[in-house]
Amino acid sequence: MSRPVRRLLVILAAAVPLFLALLGPVPSASAHGFSSTVYARVVDADDGRLRTELRLEYDLLVVSAADTGKDDPLFRTGTDAFENGDSRDRAAALDAHRDTVVGYVTRRFTVSGGGACAPAPAGGFRMGEEEGVPYALLTLDWTCPPDGEGGGDHEIRSTLFPDAEGYVKGTKTIVTYTVGGHSGSAALDSAHPSFSVTQPWTARFWEFFRLGAEHLLGGIDHILFLLALIAGSRRPREIVLAATGFTLAHSVTFLLAALGLVEVPARIVEPVIALSIAVVAGWHLWRAFGRGVHATDLAPTGGRFGLDRAGLLRLAVVFCFGLVHGLGFAGALGIEAAWSWTLLWSLLVFNVGIEAVQLAVIAVVFPLLLLVRRRSPRAGLWMTGALCAGVAAMGLVWFAQRLFEV
Repeated sequence: MSRPVRRLLVILAAAVPLFLALLGPVPSASAHGFSSTVYARVVDADDGRLRTELRLEYDLLVVSAADTGKDDPLFRTGTDAFENGDSRDRAAALDAHRDTVVGYVTRRFTVSGGGACAPAPAGGFRMGEEEGVPYALLTLDWTCPPDGEGGGDHEIRSTLFPDAEGYVKGTKTIVTYTVGGHSGSAALDSAHPSFSVTQPWTARFWEFFRLGAEHLLGGIDHILFLLALIAGSRRPREIVLAATGFTLAHSVTFLLAALGLVEVPARIVEPVIALSIAVVAGWHLWRAFGRGVHATDLAPTGGRFGLDRAGLLRLAVVFCFGLVHGLGFAGALGIEAAWSWTLLWSLLVFNVGIEAVQLAVIAVVFPLLLLVRRRSPRAGLWMTGALCAGVAAMGLVWFAQRLFEV
């Protein structure tokens, strides 16, 4: 083994624990950390009322409602039902404490139209799943003042599971609606907790553009994947094509999910996402070990997109991984039922938000990397090698966590 390779191995061995230490405790196996998503569908009902169908994470709903309502029996029975894994017991626990649970939900999820609308449960609680996580389904009918009837403006507000409760951080409520001749979708969070059903389409699209941008910036797994792409790219064309291909793959997956043509369980998707992070980072390490400072050399080009054989192969692999990441995004945003079709265009804008942030990160980081490589190829190799070693280690840790559900 040559001396430069031995030096690189030593640096990488030291870089991995340092990288993990800088990140702090290894984050949860969940792709998006301690966050939750509420799904709401709002439609016109009989007699001028509105009907909302809410899907809320079961164990979070139990804990939040019990804590807010000082209802210890709800916490005990709801937690026992959660651990037992019986859907009927879970629904029964919520029904037995309906006043506490419905009271919590309707204080934090409201509808107004010409004044506050009065909610009333329509049927009992039902159970479902989102990304393999138990969800409670609650249907509410809202009676609004006369001024709110007949297709007038309505405001939907959600402050469910706020950060202040201390159980999750950054809850988002994804709403689809068909009310008074208006239809569309909206993404609500603590910074933007409400919307009007008559808001212009530009406002709705901006919400999902912002959501896509925040999704990338707030997800450490996505950031690490992007950094691994940047580290292994040899010139601007290669990284821009890789990032764009990755986003196009998201769009394909969203379309297939919206049409109901593909459905892959989260227990398969999430480990593969983690493995993809390790593979993309490991790809650069493999080239670095095999070619040293020549790992970033370009073969004569003339092929498709101006890429050599290695670049084309890498682009194909990244596109395939993008399809898998897109399945994770689709599951996180509730793309699994017929009503989700109304979300399609908004979710394409969500992808545009992701792409915009990706290109911004590339525009800042990649020129700096090129500068280092041109001034000192060896320093550039060690820097990207240390980064990719840490990213690969983190990806493998997440893969093990998600595979074995620890």
